[in-house]
Amino acid sequence: MKRKNTALLSTLSLVTLLVAGCSSDKPKDTIASASPTSAPPVSAAPTANYGDTGGIKLPIVDKPTTLTWMLVSDNPNLGDSLVVKEIEKRTGIKLDIQAYSSGTYKDKLKVIVASGKLPDIFHGQTLAELNKMGGQGALEPISQHLKDLPNFKKLYVDDKENNWVMKSWSDDKNNMYAWPLYGLQRDVNHGFLYRKDIFDKAGIKEWSNTEEFYQALKKLKETYPQSYPVASKTKEFIFRDWSYGWGVGGASTPAYYDEKAKVWKLATTQPEYKDMLEFMKKLYNEGLLDPEFITDTDASWTAKMTTNDKSFVTFDWIGRLDAFANSVKAQNPTYNLRYGNPVGPTGNIRTLPKIDNFGIVVANNSNKEIALKLLDYLTSPSGSSLVTMGVEGETFKMENNKPVYPELKDVANVDIKALEKKYGLWLEGMYLRPDKRSVYYSFTEKEQEAQDKIVKNKKFEPADPVLKFTDQETKTLAELKASLEKAANEFSTKYVMKKEFGEAEWKEWQQNAEKLGATKFIDAHNAAQKRYDEAK
Repeated sequence: MKRKNTALLSTLSLVTLLVAGCSSDKPKDTIASASPTSAPPVSAAPTANYGDTGGIKLPIVDKPTTLTWMLVSDNPNLGDSLVVKEIEKRTGIKLDIQAYSSGTYKDKLKVIVASGKLPDIFHGQTLAELNKMGGQGALEPISQHLKDLPNFKKLYVDDKENNWVMKSWSDDKNNMYAWPLYGLQRDVNHGFLYRKDIFDKAGIKEWSNTEEFYQALKKLKETYPQSYPVASKTKEFIFRDWSYGWGVGGASTPAYYDEKAKVWKLATTQPEYKDMLEFMKKLYNEGLLDPEFITDTDASWTAKMTTNDKSFVTFDWIGRLDAFANSVKAQNPTYNLRYGNPVGPTGNIRTLPKIDNFGIVVANNSNKEIALKLLDYLTSPSGSSLVTMGVEGETFKMENNKPVYPELKDVANVDIKALEKKYGLWLEGMYLRPDKRSVYYSFTEKEQEAQDKIVKNKKFEPADPVLKFTDQETKTLAELKASLEKAANEFSTKYVMKKEFGEAEWKEWQQNAEKLGATKFIDAHNAAQKRYDEAK
């Protein structure tokens, strides 16, 4: 076209990127450097013992080898974790894990990169940053080792649906440095949520289009005059989140790709965007949209959505469906938050990417070939299962097609953070192709309903192409993006909240966007799109 959301997506936090709104305690601002004990003799066990390795041969090394790996984790004991020990057992590679909390990782990475003493494997930089480093010789190009990387080659070279990454992520010399993350996203992670218990009590059916959505809100307002049926706590991101329903959403916001016209456009100056603002303005003027929609806090929003007479519809993460119900179970056992149909003329939601870029790279150190082979193993079905599920028969067993962890039977919610703490699984920067049997993809009944509602009816906006920009284009985008977004959000807020705002103000905004560099911004996208199309 992935809330503390940002679709898409921060490369430094799985929780921010995927779960969109969960929070966890942060450790002290210190490094936890794992120092594993001496490696046992490399196992001569056949590869088959570890499942499908995708063609990479185990063990990877025939003599003790240590790799340094800098990643994000709150676990201070990764050196003794199951995943680190099992990787050494299978590959012969001993890992010296340098773990930092998500809150400190980015700053620590800057210091380490500036020092020039890079760990063998790390992540967290933008594509432009790492391509620049690679061009300076600091990183090892994956593209020069394809014959030794069967899993990478199968996924990103031979697969015609995925091989765009080789073009879009490479530098101007066609060297590719970033190791992709495949299949992380769930199909449906966000959308409109509504209080089905309140809807049922008022005799209101779930909406199936935008007009029905509006009429449902009006009836809720009539039933609960003191309420504001729609609440929001995502502040200015509400414009981005709703825009997919009007066909102008995109991961490269404020730019989006118009599939029909085959050109990139500035979303916030399009007629469809104006239609969306007009709809929101109508809701605001009629008391159907919370007046605090642009400023509300998490705590205030939560209170509104968990009482019976304040607000009944919001846009958020699907984890709220059960989290809110569980939080008020004692006071309100009939509380029932459900995933609603999309709102807007397209009737669609955002398509989440199949391939993500966390900026995972291998430094141009002495063990670079070994490091690349390790990443290739972790991309295989065998490796992906190890780092996101554990060892079957040892850490988990399968029951009804779901993993069960006997050692965690007393843990109320066995999620990926629990697995990280206990076994060192789901380490950000280490999982490269999550096993779909993992607990992360084990949906509750309400979450599964959300998946089915969208997937079965194919209610997804097409994903925009991922473009490769020149250095000059990258500079142009960096110079213009922030000011265009800031001005668009300010204008959109005023348009919705100020009754006097109308056609004259809209035209004035279009002119202002042009002064801020709208054409230059979009021209960079279309120039890159032309090269993208020619490369195909």
